[in-house]
Amino acid sequence: MSRHLIPALAALAALSACATANTATRIGPDGRPMPVVYRISASDEPRVRARMRDGINAVREQRGLSPVELNTELTSAAATHSRDMSRQSRPWHFGSDGSTPLERVNRVGYSGRFLGELVSETYETELETLTAWMENRETRSILLDPNMREIGFAWHQDPNGKLWWTLTTGAPRAGSGATS
Repeated sequence: MSRHLIPALAALAALSACATANTATRIGPDGRPMPVVYRISASDEPRVRARMRDGINAVREQRGLSPVELNTELTSAAATHSRDMSRQSRPWHFGSDGSTPLERVNRVGYSGRFLGELVSETYETELETLTAWMENRETRSILLDPNMREIGFAWHQDPNGKLWWTLTTGAPRAGSGATS
């Protein structure tokens, strides 16, 4: 593990302590801990998105990288894909209509440059998911892309509590101004 990753993961752990989740551990019939369902209500949405943005910015700051801001078009593309992954019951980058992440970002009218997409199927919180993405070399490289300035972040929660997370990343085109 790199010397920069350890402080970044520590910062994520501190942020996750601020998340409101039921921490009581239930033991299943096999003697192993059962997943704790992390429920997200409509009123939680701004707070969850802000925690993800702040978590990403904490790890980027550790590397001397520019912060990111939430973008409504990228978030719209992420939300569409999270719902679609749930319908497909499959965490992957292709839509049920065969669409790619770039096609979905273009459909919502994003005028910037698409950089990447991260997906996850889990019962974990947004910060636990970010920590898992940071522990993987390929997904970490997307989060630490020095060109990234904008993110879209969304999820779909199934009735059983399973979360389908999608993070889309981009950069404004030169001269296009601020994020939306």
